[in-house]
Amino acid sequence: MSALVLDSQSEFTPVAYEAAPAMRVRLTKRGRMVFGALATALVAGLLACVAAIAAPQALASNSAGGQEFHYVVAQPGASLWSLASTLDPSADPRDLVAEIVQLNQLDGSGVQAGQPIAVPLRYSDAAGVVSGEELSGELEAAAF
Repeated sequence: MSALVLDSQSEFTPVAYEAAPAMRVRLTKRGRMVFGALATALVAGLLACVAAIAAPQALASNSAGGQEFHYVVAQPGASLWSLASTLDPSADPRDLVAEIVQLNQLDGSGVQAGQPIAVPLRYSDAAGVVSGEELSGELEAAAF
């Protein structure tokens, strides 16, 4: 252990120290990539926050939607291919069958006799197509 004894009569003289030269930070290629990735993540995070705040809110209501579907009732021996060919003979049946499967959320392309099949609205004027109201009226009349 060392001790320093100060005399009350001695004078203090400040010692001047030279300032250390400013160190320049040098980044390697990997360092620049890390800082670039951090900056990109920061900007993406800020944009996500702004988008979340500025996005319009969804409004839920108890009223039923105004969407109305038109239906074709499958006859015995009918298939989606035959229904598609009947609805639009000039179109490729594969496209219309795919659209009907998606619209009705069917697992396959099989249909049963009497099954109501929703069709795209552009075919609402085709022969054999009925509205949802007409279909429900026919089903109620058949039940009695």
